[in-house]
Amino acid sequence: MTKAAKMFDLSGRVALVTGASSGLGRQFARALADNGAAVVLVARRVDRLVELKKEIEAAGGRAISVEADVTDRAAVARAFDAAEKAFGTVTILVNNAGIAQSATRAVEVTPEEWRKVLGLDLDAVFHNAQEAARRMLAAGKKGAIVNIASVLAFGVQKGTAAYAVAKAAVVQVTKALAVELAFKGVRVNAIAPGWFITEINDKYLMGEAGEKLKRQIPMGRFGEDGDLDGALLLLASDAGSYITGSTIVADGGQVMVIA
Repeated sequence: MTKAAKMFDLSGRVALVTGASSGLGRQFARALADNGAAVVLVARRVDRLVELKKEIEAAGGRAISVEADVTDRAAVARAFDAAEKAFGTVTILVNNAGIAQSATRAVEVTPEEWRKVLGLDLDAVFHNAQEAARRMLAAGKKGAIVNIASVLAFGVQKGTAAYAVAKAAVVQVTKALAVELAFKGVRVNAIAPGWFITEINDKYLMGEAGEKLKRQIPMGRFGEDGDLDGALLLLASDAGSYITGSTIVADGGQVMVIA
């Protein structure tokens, strides 16, 4: 019988996490490092990446920080180059970087906002996955790509048109990549979180609207640090070796009641 600790062990793996400077990305990076992966921290706020790198190393992990805008494909390629120079081929990609949409009704969304949201929340996800997959295939490595979708991929609320469309497309991108890469041993899955308080939504969720929203979640609370670690480690490790093209919803039951 295989022990759980061995199934989820990521020793010898190289993980690249986008949007690692704060919020979910920061937590993802720490969870991967705590379970043995060498972690490449990618974001635009390099000062925060350096701080996180120090924290991971102080806890006995390995990490490097790389400043990059994930909508810039050349910058992303350089981040993968840096990863390979430091640790070897990236075998775990966590496509986490994203932005929220301002609470704008669909008829008022400007072409600029639409393009900005989809550019980061969808286009970059696909291009980053392409980059990771190409390098894994070239190196003859098996691996895992984990895309971060959203509960709003499955149900739409007012003022979320661009964001919800992008995240729904991420679920479909996950399936499209999975079906083409499975035979080479590259698994592609997604996590669809519910509401977590982060820098991009804290004013909204900590206000009156947030309290109303919280009452609509069956568990009665927003997500907390660590609530996604299990899903991430399952999809990134050998524990999930027969899972591909799937999306794990982790939302406190919210998707059941979205109207």
